[in-house]
Amino acid sequence: MNASLLAVLNDAERLLVAETDRDQLATLDEDAAIELETRIRRARDKSVSRYRRGASAAVPEKGGRGKARPENTRARAKAEAFEGALSLVSRRVAVLARQAAAELRAQRLAAARAVRQGRGPAGHAAAPSANPRGHAVGAEAAAARALRSPRTEKQRAGTLAMGTRRQAKRDSR
Repeated sequence: MNASLLAVLNDAERLLVAETDRDQLATLDEDAAIELETRIRRARDKSVSRYRRGASAAVPEKGGRGKARPENTRARAKAEAFEGALSLVSRRVAVLARQAAAELRAQRLAAARAVRQGRGPAGHAAAPSANPRGHAVGAEAAAARALRSPRTEKQRAGTLAMGTRRQAKRDSR
């Protein structure tokens, strides 16, 4: 980060920005990165609001925002430093979130394949069985649930409606 931007920060703020170093970001897991992003976002929001309040307070005596701008450079530099740090952390959070989503998707696909092949989610072969009412349980029920999608539900509903219309036509004769 630019040394002039770091020079306007106090020690605590400098330590917070130092946590966005590439090596330190690489060691963070998704939860820790999100927590760091939250802390930096709060610091950025605080700096931006202080910058805006200072600038708006100086407008009446200076006569305009452009004329009041040079006196508020320290607050603007702080906000800019936190904005840069936030962009680095946000990018890291996005990368970690994409990785987690890909892992979760792979797990779900593997579980769906296992169900479709007649095995349970844990990979054990499931014996077909029925409950006292005669409904399928275990792998059969899971396979039936896996085959239900909005498209198939719509087809099922259309078929039922067609049968109902036919029956109503017969009944009206």
